[in-house]
This record gives sequence, structure tokens and C-alpha cells, in this order.
Amino acid sequence: MAEVVLGIETSCDETSAAVLVGDRRRPELAGLVILSQDVHKVFGGVVPELASRAHLSALPAVVERALAEAGLAWSAVDAIAVTQGPGLVGALLVGVVYAKALAYAGDRALIGVHHMEGHLFAPALEDPELEPPFVALLVSGGHTLLLDVPAWGRYRLLGATRDDAAGEAFDKVAALLGLGYPGGPEIERLATAGDPTRFTFPRPMRDAGYEFSFSGLKTAVLHAVRASADLAADRPHLARAFQDAVLDVLVTKLERAVRATGYRTAVLGGGVACSRALSELAARHLAGLARVAVASPRLNADNAAMIARAGWHRLALGEASDWTLDAQADLPLPGLEPASAPAPHAPRR
Repeated sequence: MAEVVLGIETSCDETSAAVLVGDRRRPELAGLVILSQDVHKVFGGVVPELASRAHLSALPAVVERALAEAGLAWSAVDAIAVTQGPGLVGALLVGVVYAKALAYAGDRALIGVHHMEGHLFAPALEDPELEPPFVALLVSGGHTLLLDVPAWGRYRLLGATRDDAAGEAFDKVAALLGLGYPGGPEIERLATAGDPTRFTFPRPMRDAGYEFSFSGLKTAVLHAVRASADLAADRPHLARAFQDAVLDVLVTKLERAVRATGYRTAVLGGGVACSRALSELAARHLAGLARVAVASPRLNADNAAMIARAGWHRLALGEASDWTLDAQADLPLPGLEPASAPAPHAPRR
């Protein structure tokens, strides 16, 4: 097993590199650099071509800085883990090609990593005792997944979004309210001043199954915005009502999965898991049922540390990529089993 893994993440609009050092069981984060591309705030969303060009110019310096933070030279690196997908294909290509060039030139091991598996491993960077089985709720700008995780590398899909991801819904509603990008932090900040009783929005699919849908909720907010006689005054109340609706759906389904599996741990991951309101609501709903494992915001946002950690696990299993590794915008989650009901008598942990 490699003792030093360099991670590279360029799936969207963060250019990131990280260094993990340690033994097989307990790798430690030695260096992490995340460079966010603020230019996209001007456009209210990520412009793929701009993202790719920014990664291209920034990545070498970001990698050098991460190694410097770790106090290591390039010669100390044993393997490189890079986000292969999903994401913006142009942005992914920058990271994949750069990682392949480094690995080839230095005769280092190379492993392509699924971005969402990285989010799943993120809490393990700060909680080395975290082990399956557990239920995982992964919520980001492009994905909303509820997983039964009986073991690392084995994932049973319980439910996913039928339309918009939760993070995308936050971004679109923030735009409706005239807020900045990304939308989640802006809505959470504004919602703290909102009256939860002023508006009430629907909870789509909350009371059935494990799948999600947020498109109708966005439409409800659109109608409320158009009907508002004083949007400036209503803005915090609309933000609070929308946030409450999304989090209610997410946590209700998470609790349902925890009760069905009997697991004693629930993992939150993805950019939306940066929300303190989400983690606090989950902790309240699952009190006495399961502990909630969630990484700090820096490790829940897109970052190379989680990619390095997922890569570390794959490399420990003897897995590696060859020189045909390529970016894949719709990369399927490895080890994903077909959607089905949770096992009724799963062991508790």
C-alpha cells in the first residue's frame, strides 16, 4: 500500500490538491489546497469553458502548494488519485490528463476515483473509526443519493432524485430570490432571519419511499415570488420556508432508511452537507437511533482530500488504473447494486 497519496480534484469549479500520509488503516491529511473560481459568481452558475481554462492554469501551482504544506517533495509520492467523474467533462479532463502525465513521468501508481465515492469517504478523514454498515445521504449540486452501505465499496441504492438535485434546487431558488451563487450558503444565511410560519411549501414525496423530487418545490417558490407584493421584505421568509421544506424531505427519508436497516450510523456528504441546519436537523431526528457522521465544511465541499481518501482505499485493495483512464461525465458509482428495499434484519452498529 502506498504511504503517500496525492489527490487531484477538478470536477467542477474548485481546483484542489491534497496529500495523505500514513499506514493502510489510518491515513492522515498532510496538505490540502482548494482554489475556488469566483468568476462564476458573475454568471450565477458555472461556465464550463471558463472552469476548464482556470483549472489548466492553476493546477500545477495548487499541486506544488499541497506538497509544500505536507513538507514533501514530489519524489515522496507513491500514488496519484484523481477524480475521473462525474462532473464537467472539460474540467475533469484537465485533472485526469495532468494526473496521468505525473504518474507516467514518475512511474507512480494511478487510480481514477468517483466523485461521489469521494464524498462518502470525506467523514473518514476526521473520524478514522467510521466504518460500515451505515446509511449515507449524499447531497450536492448534481446528485441526491440515499445509500445502504454494508461495506466500503459496496453500495445499495435506496433512492435518488427523479429530477433536480437538492443543491441545484438551492442554486435555482437563490437566483429567484436575487441571491448570489452558490445558493446554499446564501439561503441558509438569509433563512436565519425568516419566520417559519410566514410561508409553507410542499414536501414532495416526503411520505413515501426513498426517492426525491425537487422540481415542483422550485415551481412553488417561483409562484410565491411572483405573487409577493414586497419581495425584499418576504425574501428571508421565503428562504426559510424553502430550506425547511428541502431539509424536512431529506431528513425524513434518511430517518426512514435508518429505521429500516437498523444501522446505528448515518453519514451526510456532499456540498449540501455543509449546511449546519441539515446536520442539526438530522441529529435531532436520529437522536437515540443513530449517530450522524458529517465532515467539516471544508471537506464536504469539492476537495482533493476526499478523492485521495477514496483512492487510498481502492489502492489498498490492489486496484489501479491504466493509461487508458479517461474522464467520464456520467461515470457510474463503482460497486453500486440495484435499487431495492433495505434488508429487514441488517446488523446494528
